Amino acid sequence: MSAASDMVRKTFGEGDDKRDAGLITPDNIERYDDIQYGTDPKWNVLDVYRPKFCKGDKLPVIVSVHGGGWVYGDKERYQYYCMSLAQHGFAVVNFTYRLAPEHKYPAAIEDTNAVFKWALENADEYDFDTAHIFGVGDSAGAHQLGLYTAICTNKEYAAEYDFKVPEGFKPTAVALNCGAYKIDVSGGSDDLTVALMGDYLPGKGTEQEIHMVGVVNHITEEYVPVFYMTCTGDFLLDQAPILEAKLLEKKIPHEFHFYGDKDHELGHVFHCNIKSEEAVKCNKDECDFFKKFM
Repeated sequence: MSAASDMVRKTFGEGDDKRDAGLITPDNIERYDDIQYGTDPKWNVLDVYRPKFCKGDKLPVIVSVHGGGWVYGDKERYQYYCMSLAQHGFAVVNFTYRLAPEHKYPAAIEDTNAVFKWALENADEYDFDTAHIFGVGDSAGAHQLGLYTAICTNKEYAAEYDFKVPEGFKPTAVALNCGAYKIDVSGGSDDLTVALMGDYLPGKGTEQEIHMVGVVNHITEEYVPVFYMTCTGDFLLDQAPILEAKLLEKKIPHEFHFYGDKDHELGHVFHCNIKSEEAVKCNKDECDFFKKFM
């Protein structure tokens, strides 16, 4: 493991501990924890959260792909954010996937596919409305959800992978938050992205690999509607116009939100801090966007 990945695991973990301190499961949420969706009992586990006020109703589904620089994170770090989405009337699937450098690309995307497949196959047990399955992801999770959506909607790109998406499946719409959509490894050896790509990619970032993992390289006219957002202090702020240009070029329905202002700085993936008013607003905006497609 590189020093960069070690640093990300340490600093992100400390930040998430502080962010979530004191939070508990809301009274209006029922949860089903530690369900195995794949072959690996450590990495292939998920939770399902549903609002109690919708008990017995078939609910639209949100699958959350967590962030963490491709090397950090799990469902425990995203449980409170995901339960806040469920409070808007969704069944939310929150899962852990295999991380780099222990598991190289495309392991995490294979796991993402397995989760969507699991949701389709277990719809009756958890009262999922399979006609309305959405995806959310932030940072590296937005990158991986963006690539997975491209696999679902671009046959030529899908042919590059050994796994197959469920027949005829694509998300109804996706939300990409503070994401990376075009990978730049032109920086020097001290650049964080260069270091993380070295851990994430089997070839440590060959020209072919960088093309393969660039979301905007694989968006076609068949891509699904997109909500995407960034904020004043997002270190991936410059990625939003790159995504916007491609969505406009391909005439994909989309909605862009920018949060914060010069007097009110917000940080990368601020929306995961559900104690903040800005996160509450952002997450409602996201759910309202999904409801337009129901």
